[in-house]
Amino acid sequence: MSRREHLLALLKDYKPFDEEEAGYHAEMVTLLSAEGDPFSRKHFVPGHFTSSAFILSPEKDSMLLIFHGKLHRWLQPGGHVDPEDQDILVSARREILEEVGIEDIPLQQEGIFDVDVHEIPALKGEPTHKHFDVRFLFVANDLNMTAGTDAKDARWVPFQEITEEISDRSVVRAIEKWVGDM
Repeated sequence: MSRREHLLALLKDYKPFDEEEAGYHAEMVTLLSAEGDPFSRKHFVPGHFTSSAFILSPEKDSMLLIFHGKLHRWLQPGGHVDPEDQDILVSARREILEEVGIEDIPLQQEGIFDVDVHEIPALKGEPTHKHFDVRFLFVANDLNMTAGTDAKDARWVPFQEITEEISDRSVVRAIEKWVGDM
């Protein structure tokens, strides 16, 4: 199964949380049906897929966040899909390893946990474009982690400390989804 077919199957099984997410979901399905390689970081019109990971602590009361140096915000690990990534979930697992040093981490739930589409400003010769971020929910086996080279810092943040002031709306939405499902 190709990466495109795999992601289309995941999106077909995914039920958006609210109208905002339903819009993102529709944009992703449209991008998958368009020409070109929507997984290539050089696909700028309208953008390309990225993957990320919401990682719960073993007690499921904190989330592992990294400090994004350029955005000056605490965000979930994630990034671009590399050409050698077999599928979007493999990409998310690779990002976990690169950014927080965790291997062999189980999913909390099968399939997609969250979707988000956000604009990336023009930078370093790349035009303004969108990231179509596919997010998975994992649960750590323990609290051991190490901030990787892509992250200025990493830490376990209790849910009640994660606000839009230190992070962003999509991270807060993910916590609302998780806490609402408990």
